[in-house]
Amino acid sequence: MEYRFDDRALHAEEFLRFVNHVWPGDYDPARTEEALGRTIHLTARDNGTLVGCLRILTDGYFFGTITELLVLPEYQRQGIGSALLALAKQHTPTLLYFGAQPEAERFYERNGCRKSLQSYQIDQPETR
Repeated sequence: MEYRFDDRALHAEEFLRFVNHVWPGDYDPARTEEALGRTIHLTARDNGTLVGCLRILTDGYFFGTITELLVLPEYQRQGIGSALLALAKQHTPTLLYFGAQPEAERFYERNGCRKSLQSYQIDQPETR
């Protein structure tokens, strides 16, 4: 397994093939490319194939957030998510805040994360 911090080789086409295995959807490639340009990508690759990804959005000083941590289902429970979190801890210039699904809380706690702020969301109008 190869792990990369700030994997500049990650582009929308590859990311969308990967994401659709975990979060199927009809994603716009151009908007995905723009989104990828705004985040730091930590990747796990098996013989060059993207199998895990953690993305960080940060201002580099005050705030950082993990936008998502995804591992292909057939690669889960092999330590890939834990390795990506460790890489994020080693290289991120800020504290990292993120939300977690209830079923993932034990995973994050086992990896040294602690519960922090309650999260909220503001929905966008339907005319996007």
